[in-house]
Amino acid sequence: MANALVSIQILPTTPNGESVIPFVDRAIEIIKASGVPYRVAPLETTMEGELPQLFEIVQSMNEAMTEMGCPSVISQVKVYFNPANGASMGRLLEKYPDGQ
Repeated sequence: MANALVSIQILPTTPNGESVIPFVDRAIEIIKASGVPYRVAPLETTMEGELPQLFEIVQSMNEAMTEMGCPSVISQVKVYFNPANGASMGRLLEKYPDGQ
C-alpha cells in the first residue's frame, strides 16, 4: 500500500508570457507516464504512492518546465505521509466519490 499522497500545483513562468496550460498539460503527462494513481482537480493534481517516488516526479515536473524554456517555476506541494497505515485517495474520498 502507498504511504503518501502528494498534491501539486505547478506555476511556471512561461518564456514569452503565454498561457500556462500547455506547460501544465506537460506536467500532468509526466505524472501519467510515471504509472502512479493520480487525480486532476481544478487547482492541483494529487498523486498516490511512495514518498521518494512522488518527490522524484515533482522534480521531473519542475525540470520539464525549465526544459520547455520557463525561467522559473513555483510548485506548491502538499504532503500526506502515513507509513503506519498507508495513504489512499480512495479512503479519504469515500464520502465524496464525485467530489460533491
